[in-house]
Amino acid sequence: MHILSIDHIVITAADEAASVAFYEKVLGMEVRRQPGRPVALHFGDQKMHIHQAGREFRPNARAAAPGTADLCFLTDLPLSKVKAQLAEYGVTVEVDTVIREGARGPMASIYFRDPDGNLVEVSNYAEATAG
Repeated sequence: MHILSIDHIVITAADEAASVAFYEKVLGMEVRRQPGRPVALHFGDQKMHIHQAGREFRPNARAAAPGTADLCFLTDLPLSKVKAQLAEYGVTVEVDTVIREGARGPMASIYFRDPDGNLVEVSNYAEATAG
């Protein structure tokens, strides 16, 4: 077997509408809906599905629950701009810019939480190697 990349991820939300609004407005993901399917949020070449707690699309994680995910998204924007946008929406940065080890090497990251308490990391590889 040879795995190439992640196609999509799924998170479970206590309030699907609040989570969709957060990821659409704050992180700029594109919402796409199809009848009989979970809502999909598209970004880059990937997507994230939102399952409403108690009405999960089957099959699903055995212990699916709101607030149980740690997510990392990549950006090419300077993290200072990301933080400014988060501030516009009243989102508190929980951990300010730190260097972490990503799949491709060092990356600069900030951390905050979505409406369910999932940990969201937004990272920029270029900032980790600059200066």
